[in-house]
Amino acid sequence: MLGPSGCGKTTTLRMIAGFESPTEGAIRLEGVDVSRVPPHKRNVNTVFQHYALFPHMTVWDNVAYGPRSKKLDKGEVRKRVDELLEVVRLTDFAERKPAQLSGGQQQRVALARALVNYPSALLLDEPLGALDLKLRHAMQFELKRIQREVGITFVYVTHDQEEALTMSDRIAVMNAGNVDQIGTPTEIYDRPATVFVANFIGQANLWAGRQTGRTNRDYVEVEVLGTTLKARPGETTIEPGGHATLMVRPERVRISMEPPAGDVATVRATVKDLTFQGPVVRVSLAAPDDSHIIAHVGPEQDLPLLRPGDEVHVGWAPDASLVLPAADIPTAEDLEEMLDDS
Repeated sequence: MLGPSGCGKTTTLRMIAGFESPTEGAIRLEGVDVSRVPPHKRNVNTVFQHYALFPHMTVWDNVAYGPRSKKLDKGEVRKRVDELLEVVRLTDFAERKPAQLSGGQQQRVALARALVNYPSALLLDEPLGALDLKLRHAMQFELKRIQREVGITFVYVTHDQEEALTMSDRIAVMNAGNVDQIGTPTEIYDRPATVFVANFIGQANLWAGRQTGRTNRDYVEVEVLGTTLKARPGETTIEPGGHATLMVRPERVRISMEPPAGDVATVRATVKDLTFQGPVVRVSLAAPDDSHIIAHVGPEQDLPLLRPGDEVHVGWAPDASLVLPAADIPTAEDLEEMLDDS
């Protein structure tokens, strides 16, 4: 579950866990309505950002706490704990105390402790937020591996778009208490349902315009950027003449000194700024109607050295664009404030 601060992610997680009661609807766990079942009787466990390990216990005893509380026999407890420590790759650390472990190792202990009772679902509320960037990236892949090995559903709350795209099989993008879209990472990124989803997931060029008609079954025409362009229609039907928003991802934008050949949506533009970002150069341009265009230029684009003020042609394949329902388009400042709040 992905979204900005205050959109309802953690509240939804708390309802699944049983700490909050839904005012309407139902929460079904393996097909059974558990909306009125108390938390301790629901077969779910939660891993929080702060792992809350027992500091006086060893790793082995921390993981064994759950099955011991359920009064399982000693043989079953040992079998489960040993299996989970093997899965999280902490067998050699079984006799250490939490203070003797790194942040990533402590997180894996918390995971093993939550999984050892074989819950129907594991709820994770931004569990990587306390880790540094490189360790967080490494743990994203560790969590995916662990989930594949144990075969238990993970419900993961985050406001980090890259984390959601990296880890998820399905993403629910939330906005002001509503789910704007549910889909695979590819669907969410390539075919967002709303302007909010397009802007919140990755970077996107978004331009307000009007849909003027349909060229064929696959494409429509949109008046935008001071010209008429061919684009893919979105899921929402927009009547001819209706207001719309055109989306193009910056990595799909191509810059050329000469008009591109073939079936390419093209506009003239003026280079305003260039920023080196490692694998790509971020080029900021202005269209004839002063609309802002962002292009990510990789090493595969053989371009002469660009400078602010250069006149260029900006284009993209029609299937690289998507027509979305008209909406207020957040500014860069709006997005920064949204992420800072998160």
